[in-house]
Amino acid sequence: MKILVCISHVPDTTSKINFINGDSEFDTNGVQFVINPNDEFGLTRAIWFKEQQGANVTVVNVGGADAEATLRKALAIGADEAIRVNANPTDGFFVAKQLAEVVKNGSYDLVIAGKESLDYNGGMVPGMLAALTGNDFVNSCIGLDINGTTAKAVREIDGGKETISANLPLVIGGQKGLVEEKDLRIPNMRGIMTARTKALTILEPVGADNTTKAVKFEKPAAKSAVKLVSPDNLDELINLLHNEAKVI
Repeated sequence: MKILVCISHVPDTTSKINFINGDSEFDTNGVQFVINPNDEFGLTRAIWFKEQQGANVTVVNVGGADAEATLRKALAIGADEAIRVNANPTDGFFVAKQLAEVVKNGSYDLVIAGKESLDYNGGMVPGMLAALTGNDFVNSCIGLDINGTTAKAVREIDGGKETISANLPLVIGGQKGLVEEKDLRIPNMRGIMTARTKALTILEPVGADNTTKAVKFEKPAAKSAVKLVSPDNLDELINLLHNEAKVI
């Protein structure tokens, strides 16, 4: 079984976020980048299939040379090879178009992507990728087993879970639950050294239109200072709740 895991190169959640060029572009200065958490759950599940069923695991990213460190980490975790499409991931359709080309040329049985990336939260790429390749699609996937050419997937729905049977090839939009956080892999020294010898192929992008464009980003408004009211001063508390907080 050939598995392709789509990897997004996203800011660490502890990074301080700022914008430049009239708040239309993300400022990458001083930002630490990591594997997108939803993608890391998918990668870990793919490595499980490798260990238990002998699957071959390839990771792919659409991005610049700065993303190669993230791909090398995926290789150190256990992926067999990596592909980087040398293009700026400008919008969801553009990224899906690049990934679809990789899928078509690689004849993959299973494609695992995170249901959304941590930075833009678009949630578009896995579904568009499935449509472009003509493969079945399961989103919000929290469980996956493969038996021959048949997959049994569990997806999260409002108020419960849904179990689905589908045939390979298949595209999965994964999230937490596909594996648990305690099962995530931390690269060891042997994995890091081995990753240096694994293939990292760079592909040039195929032509694709940018269908959307970021116009402006806005950070949440700063929280106002906390006002402390003496427990003996109920009149002042009621006044603040009524006239400032406007909750009563």
